[in-house]
Amino acid sequence: MDKEISYGSDYKFIPATSIASGIGIEVLPDLYCHTIQIVNICLVGNPETKNFVLVDAGMPDSANEIISVTEERFGANSRPQAIILTHGHFDHVGAIIELINHWNVPVYAHELELPFLTGKLSYPEPDPTVEGGLVAKMSPMFPNEPINLGDHIQTLPSDGSVPHLSGCRWIHTPGHTPGHVSLFRDQDRSLIAGDAFITVKQDSLYKVLTQEMEINGPPRYLTTDWQAAWESVKTLEALKPTVAVTGHGKPLSGEMLANGLNKLVSEFEQIAIPDYGKYVNKNRH
Repeated sequence: MDKEISYGSDYKFIPATSIASGIGIEVLPDLYCHTIQIVNICLVGNPETKNFVLVDAGMPDSANEIISVTEERFGANSRPQAIILTHGHFDHVGAIIELINHWNVPVYAHELELPFLTGKLSYPEPDPTVEGGLVAKMSPMFPNEPINLGDHIQTLPSDGSVPHLSGCRWIHTPGHTPGHVSLFRDQDRSLIAGDAFITVKQDSLYKVLTQEMEINGPPRYLTTDWQAAWESVKTLEALKPTVAVTGHGKPLSGEMLANGLNKLVSEFEQIAIPDYGKYVNKNRH
């Protein structure tokens, strides 16, 4: 495999932000969520043991912020045992190469996501015509060329386990991307959902800026398989998570999470699936 690691030629800083940018939330003693502009990263592990895993790698040009947040929580020169990617969209792998170079740690993703992470395949282009707000209209400026992580990227174990996260399992939740995964811990039913569902209406610029809370389906302008996305939400709702960190929006727990997920499953067509757009199946039932 190619040893040279690189971003796509369309890689660039995206000037989008929200009021939550730069804010970290300790969701559980060993689950920390930090917002970088409009996307969340997670640090999973107890600060007292210093052993932890990073989930997702933020926006382009955010490596220094991620390293700083990590050292603040786990101490100077600390580094994760691994980086787990829920998927490979630009806002979840934005700092991955700088982090690999800085920490020299393995990166894991689902095997169906590997073509987008080894330079072989571009994601389908974002859809600016999809029903939604200004962020959808801005989406053509988002990078979608594949990045190439060479032999730094590995496939998640086929038994569903998550490297270095005992008691945690990955769940294939496609729809937003073919190899999208969510992470679930049965012991306390905590969920890292990635973009399988989110807690902000991501295509609305106002709601992204203000981080207005509402459980929604995956970001519309980058979701290509809505039936699979619906099935994935059903899978996650059936787990009855008690707390969830999503790729966009604030963490959610308890009744608000349960009720919101239940409503999303039963009204997915009305809430999540756009009325029009190039990835919307007009013959859906």
